[in-house]
Amino acid sequence: MAVHTRSVFDRVKEAISMGLVIFSLAMVMGLIFTQQTKISSESHPAVAFVVIWLAIIWLTMIEGGQAAIVGLVSVKRQLYKDSHPTAFTITGITNSGDNLDRYLLGRQFMVVLTVFVVNQCGSPLPGAELWGLPSILTNIFLVTGLAMVLFTCVIGQLNSQVNGCHCMLDYVSNYFALFTLYVAMAIEFSGVLHASYLIQMLVAWLAGKPVESKEDPRTPVQAVFFWFRCLFSVALLCFAFAVTIAAIVQGKTTMWEGCPSAVSVIVFLVLMSFVGLLEGMQIAFFAVIKVTKEQRGESYIAKKVCDILFRGEGRNLPAFMVGRQICVVTIMFVVARITSLSIVPGEGNNLFGVSDTMQNLFNTGLLGALITTIVGSIAWQLVASIFPIAFLSNPMTYIFLRICLFLESTGLCAGAWVLAEIHAKIAHFQRDEAYIGTAEERAAKNYADDEEQLGLGPGHPRKLPTSIENAPESLKKLLRKDPAVMEYIASIRKMDAGQVEHTEDEDKSDH
Repeated sequence: MAVHTRSVFDRVKEAISMGLVIFSLAMVMGLIFTQQTKISSESHPAVAFVVIWLAIIWLTMIEGGQAAIVGLVSVKRQLYKDSHPTAFTITGITNSGDNLDRYLLGRQFMVVLTVFVVNQCGSPLPGAELWGLPSILTNIFLVTGLAMVLFTCVIGQLNSQVNGCHCMLDYVSNYFALFTLYVAMAIEFSGVLHASYLIQMLVAWLAGKPVESKEDPRTPVQAVFFWFRCLFSVALLCFAFAVTIAAIVQGKTTMWEGCPSAVSVIVFLVLMSFVGLLEGMQIAFFAVIKVTKEQRGESYIAKKVCDILFRGEGRNLPAFMVGRQICVVTIMFVVARITSLSIVPGEGNNLFGVSDTMQNLFNTGLLGALITTIVGSIAWQLVASIFPIAFLSNPMTYIFLRICLFLESTGLCAGAWVLAEIHAKIAHFQRDEAYIGTAEERAAKNYADDEEQLGLGPGHPRKLPTSIENAPESLKKLLRKDPAVMEYIASIRKMDAGQVEHTEDEDKSDH
């Protein structure tokens, strides 16, 4: 199970956080059963109850599964072939060719869509009240969306990421994880997200860097099928924008009453930029972990960001990831409210005069999820993967880093550790070391991890894990005492990769 050493202060924050999460959970369920959410009011509370819990449970696998699958990429698969056959099957798929990128692309859409579904099932309708609670509590938990954020982040995301990082094999060695993988791959195969590949090519071209691939060049038939899906995706994205903007302008979304249409459009675009910035930040931070201070450029902002991020024992890096999760989910709930259509089919108000069936499709939030995934997430990740230093030089990066660190320091989501422990005990999770040993032990048995399998580089954004504790303890202590060690290790990595030329003195010493 996941191990996490906590102080008394940490325990207090966890207790407070769990209290807030339980209260938030009660409020969300209360809203559903009093028919004060979109789905419960339009259908039946039981429908909203079942759908929201199915979405949250699936979200735990989407989030935890991603942490586990990416974490297992560099581990030799033979080590767990017999002990975890389903995990072996999963990594056999994701480690083949560019399938990891395909999985991550489809998975990103699944996350956004799931959050949108949770929003429709649990977010309060305008003017919602519950149990005669004081207006101050109603405003804090319902109007601001705090109850939904805690419910989604702590129960649906962070606790699963903790176990997914530490108990990778146990977490994905089941058919639920395999099914989730197949769904993500199917979404990518459908072509709805292929506009992302055009953005990938454009950004790589602007940077003068080729997009690396582990697969052979496409055959003529494969090329035709690929470009057809790209055109289909672009057309679908443009249509999604047309529907969404038209609905916002006409005031036919679930946006709060009294907000002018022009303001709603501006807020929508700004929030999409904020989500993109937060998505790109984690990619940029991942990219600069292995570079020296000199290679981080001359920008004052970039240096300041790196100083904050890697100061002390490096705790700010995982702390940022937690705070970032709170920010992203909060913004996504607002975006979902802005983009979700409130048109009731059959009343003659259908957008563009479409049929009731098509209007029901618009009302699902699929189009808003598509826009958020491609424009508000993947595009920014691709830019950050190719221009990480330029990304860090943005003053907004520094501001959002501070905001994320502050949110994490409040302990709002500290209850995720408690839920992770409970989940691990119920599921009998064990840390991966119990099955395959530590990285040092694997190396001693000639099963050293292969970091090249991660496929890091231009056009291949890889996300940071929520928890970073995999380095040997002796090395971590040395890095804390002398930051120059990290720089030296980074220079060796680059030299091994052929990115740094040997000096004349080094060449002489070799002879």
